[in-house]
Amino acid sequence: MIGYATLGSNDLDKALPFYDALFAVVGGKRLMQMPDERQLTFYGNAPKTPMVAIGKPYDGGTATAGNGTMISLAMETREQVDALYAKAVELGGADEGAPGPRGPEAMGFYGGYFRDLDGNKFCAFKMG
Repeated sequence: MIGYATLGSNDLDKALPFYDALFAVVGGKRLMQMPDERQLTFYGNAPKTPMVAIGKPYDGGTATAGNGTMISLAMETREQVDALYAKAVELGGADEGAPGPRGPEAMGFYGGYFRDLDGNKFCAFKMG
C-alpha cells in the first residue's frame, strides 16, 4: 500500500551521507535522485518496493519534523532493529527509545526509535 514517504531536510550535504550509511545497514541504497533543485532522493531495497525519499521542501520553506509524525521501517530480524538504531545514533541521530519489546508480550512487537539529523522520527521494528 505505501509506495514512499517523503521527509524534508535543511542540509542535504549532511542528510544524504547519513541516509547512505544508515540504510546500508539493512541493504538499502539510493534508487533514484531527481535532477531539480529539491534533489529528492529515494532510498529502498529495490525498485517497486516501499521507499523513503529525502529532499528539500517543495515550497522552498524550512523543513520541519512533524509532531506525531513517524516513519516505521519493518525489519527481518531483531538484530537488524538493533543495528539500524545503533547506526542512527552513531551517525548523530537522537535516541527516542532503545530497542526492546513494546506492548503486550503476545503481540511480539520489538522496536527501536530514533530521530534523524533534521529531527524526523523513525521506528525500526520486528513483529514476532
